[in-house]
Amino acid sequence: MKTNTIGLFLTLLLVGTPALAEIRPQQLVRDARGQIGVTMSYDPAYRKIAFPMGDVPLSTGVCTDVVIRALRGQGVDLQALVNKDMKTAWAAYPKIWGLQKPDGNIDHRRVPNLEVFFRRHGQSLSLSDKTTFKAGDIVTWRLPQSNLPHIGIVSDKRAADGTPLIIHNIGRGTREENVLFAYPLKGHFRYLK
Repeated sequence: MKTNTIGLFLTLLLVGTPALAEIRPQQLVRDARGQIGVTMSYDPAYRKIAFPMGDVPLSTGVCTDVVIRALRGQGVDLQALVNKDMKTAWAAYPKIWGLQKPDGNIDHRRVPNLEVFFRRHGQSLSLSDKTTFKAGDIVTWRLPQSNLPHIGIVSDKRAADGTPLIIHNIGRGTREENVLFAYPLKGHFRYLK
């Protein structure tokens, strides 16, 4: 029994390490899509959550939670990875919220922080060439009315005009919609580590 526990621990440790984890884009899309009909509301309230692998109730969340939960399906814990990266490269991250040090409860749930993380640890891709958007890519926007940041995952399904659909939560729970070019794009990332 102890051998199985140790083996499981070592497997989780290796899978959760960014240099060793292999992201499967189709699985990322399936894990994001699996939140549709489960995450039914949007709640941006600050909450104290467990660390690592902490989460708010699955029935709710924000746009970042779609990405966080989908990546966790492959053993990638953005909560721990962003926290570690912020401790290593504090100056690279935005200081929008007046924090003096990383906060493992919320940092990974903020789009500007994820943009920095994916820019540092993934590939930054074209914002305008529709053909470069592949299933499992991560896209960020700034909403025009409020300039609020937003994030979603590129789906493997496309609209009639060939535009990839996006899996995201913009206020009504997790949905799959044709919104890729509905808002000003800010980032297009591929995280394959």
